[in-house]
Amino acid sequence: MLQSLTLPVTPFQQNCSIVWCDVTHEAAVIDPGGELPRLLAAVQERGLHLKAIWLTHAHIDHAGGAGQLAREQGLPIVGPHPGDQFWIDGLAQQSRMFGFPPAEAFEPDRWLHDGDTVRIGEEVLSVRHCPGHTPGHVVFHSASAGRVFVGDVLFAGSIGRTDFPGGSHRQLIDSIRGRLWPMGDATIVVPGHGPETSIGRERAGNPYVAEGV
Repeated sequence: MLQSLTLPVTPFQQNCSIVWCDVTHEAAVIDPGGELPRLLAAVQERGLHLKAIWLTHAHIDHAGGAGQLAREQGLPIVGPHPGDQFWIDGLAQQSRMFGFPPAEAFEPDRWLHDGDTVRIGEEVLSVRHCPGHTPGHVVFHSASAGRVFVGDVLFAGSIGRTDFPGGSHRQLIDSIRGRLWPMGDATIVVPGHGPETSIGRERAGNPYVAEGV
């Protein structure tokens, strides 16, 4: 079974998730925005073997620590979709703009596309391309665990911003309704900020995307 731990990091309180296979204890870290010693300590405390970095998108609060973590730990960076290349190219500028420590440049070892899969130990997660917040945003869905790691696509009672370069409100709504809703009402949503929620709860009551809105 896929296990996960979510740690809010940086002043933006971005939800960095550590996910692992409970058989092999191999792990991936999703969106290491910063506070790398804290993340590595959590990995070590649980006896996990960190194998990869998975990125939902390339905003600084989600990807700011990816380059350093990859270099120091010898890890591949997987994701996001190529649509976020310009955000990766601009990480240094984002660091200065938002007062983050300088972000190390990187190139993903593997870009992700809609319908791809990622594997950690015996666990396989499906990848859905969900543009709108950024053009290259992806989410990671574990059907077996009933969880989806959605970055800044969907929040409890809200949705991601679309006023940044490359954002599209229409695309975001289409991504949520067309690619998240079919995962099923019982699916737990792990957002990039704030508390967990569920597909069913958001489909029924989220004022931005609830059915009938």
